[in-house]
Amino acid sequence: MSISRLPRERLSLLTKVATMYHELGMRQPEIADRLKISQSRVSRLLKEAVSLGIVRTVVLPPPGVFPELERTLCERFGLADAVVTEPISDDESVLLNALGGAAAAYLETTMLGAEVVGISSWSATLLATVEAMQPGTSSKTKQVVQVLGGTGNTAAQLRATRLTERLAHVTGGDPVYLPAPGVVATSQARAALLDDTHIATVVERWADLSMLLVGIGSMQPSPLLHDSGNSLSVDELASLEALGAVGDVCLRFFDANGEPVGSDLDDRVVGIGIDQLRSVPRKVGVAGGARKIESIRAAATGGWIDVLITDRATAVALSA
Repeated sequence: MSISRLPRERLSLLTKVATMYHELGMRQPEIADRLKISQSRVSRLLKEAVSLGIVRTVVLPPPGVFPELERTLCERFGLADAVVTEPISDDESVLLNALGGAAAAYLETTMLGAEVVGISSWSATLLATVEAMQPGTSSKTKQVVQVLGGTGNTAAQLRATRLTERLAHVTGGDPVYLPAPGVVATSQARAALLDDTHIATVVERWADLSMLLVGIGSMQPSPLLHDSGNSLSVDELASLEALGAVGDVCLRFFDANGEPVGSDLDDRVVGIGIDQLRSVPRKVGVAGGARKIESIRAAATGGWIDVLITDRATAVALSA
């Protein structure tokens, strides 16, 4: 019934019950006792007050929280979740810290017990994420498994190992390392590595992943990745771009539509394959900045990630 057709007495009762419950903080049994009506009737009156618009729930997001933008990203790309943060400046180190803090908070609040988490070997955003995380009082992971060999020079490969170790430490899981380079010279070299008993055991763990934590690469390596000895040469990146590649997840490259870009690199990467990567139930991508807008859009479009953690400016560009 329209609110205009209700008797004044009923409107008065609806308003009184709603005020007592929502503004005065009284519980339903207290209201029932005060008004000498049943608790079930109080419940019905409260529901009716909502349906008639007497009670309206208004959510007022505090500064720095962007629920509408996050919802837009989820709807546009079919994501399970999105987290948007706003750095205080455009400086890359500030952006990385903001993304890392947002990703750390997301992981600390959404990780379930006994998770088997895969983590890419090298990403500036992932490094910022694990550094922002604090050890919890209870174990949130069973294992943290490296899904891509170390990329770059020896120091970078050691950092990749520490990345896995750190995430395992703060989440209470056991680290599982992949002691191999991320890219080798030939497919035969890759096959030989995968025949190694220890490496084969790590690869078997990938089938058990419940979550995958990844960065999203662009065709222009970040300054940090470049300085650490990016494993792909300028010529290799140029060849991939010529094939239409706009970005990668775990060195698996894709085009603007999120479709895989095949090349001889696929047979030289010591890491999780495309089909297995995409089959992980929850794939969390942490990335942002103008340099990565095209690659993030493609990754989200192609189903390479289910959850996106990014910055506000990037989210706005993706939503346009």
